[in-house]
Amino acid sequence: MHKSFVFFGTPYIARDTLAALVAAGYTPSLVVTSPDAPRGRGMVLTPCETKAWALEHGLPVYTPEKLTEEAQAEILQSGAEYAVVVAYGKILPKSLIEAFPLGVLNIHYSLLPKYRGASPVEAALSNGDAETGVSIQKMVYELDAGDVLAKEVVAIQPEDTIRDLRPRLVERGAHLLVSLLPSFEAGTYTAEPQDHMKATKTGKIKKEEGELLIPGDDQVNWRTYRALCESPGTYFFVETNGTRIRVKVTAAKFENGRFVIERVIPEGKREMLYEDFVR
Repeated sequence: MHKSFVFFGTPYIARDTLAALVAAGYTPSLVVTSPDAPRGRGMVLTPCETKAWALEHGLPVYTPEKLTEEAQAEILQSGAEYAVVVAYGKILPKSLIEAFPLGVLNIHYSLLPKYRGASPVEAALSNGDAETGVSIQKMVYELDAGDVLAKEVVAIQPEDTIRDLRPRLVERGAHLLVSLLPSFEAGTYTAEPQDHMKATKTGKIKKEEGELLIPGDDQVNWRTYRALCESPGTYFFVETNGTRIRVKVTAAKFENGRFVIERVIPEGKREMLYEDFVR
């Protein structure tokens, strides 16, 4: 019998990890995720990917707006011995972290202590790194500073964008977690403290960071597109009849040392081939 645990997570990254855990026989006693949020043009209240999957598979779900003392008490009523956190979106209070007898595991998509923070995958791509990886840390009340219990290097291919790399990292992270859990539950794992002097931090991506300069530095534009094409998206501005319009780039590649735009969505129009836009 596996020990009981609570799963914290919100977007598809967490959903896919939760699915891998359940498939491997690790079913959480409770799934904690974000409340329903307005989505789409109609701004209809919609459950996040993790909540939707959990409900479809009959798992108990709790969606507190904030992790208040009352919310923490509700979570701890599950009697879980540890927790797993994957892209939950909220900072766990120190009191909650310390309340789980075995601790809290967190999957982080970089080779800690490199790229702590909110955007490690984007940072690896925008910096042109040849490799990144997945780390599983035992959470402490300091940003991504916990001891590392497992780590795996993942190569970044020259043509990879975040749409290619992130799912690969999520898959490897889920497998790494499943392979770690037997020793973690038995208390026979090895923990490696991070070298805090080597830590680098990443922040939340701002929309304006996705702006491309066309014409501009092809390598810089390609790295920006690779990192941000999924979210918040990349774009450039053009002057048309004295009006400045925003053009979203939906498909691009790097070919013969040049950044090549393939498809765009001009402001107020539908998606089209870039060559049709510039005619």
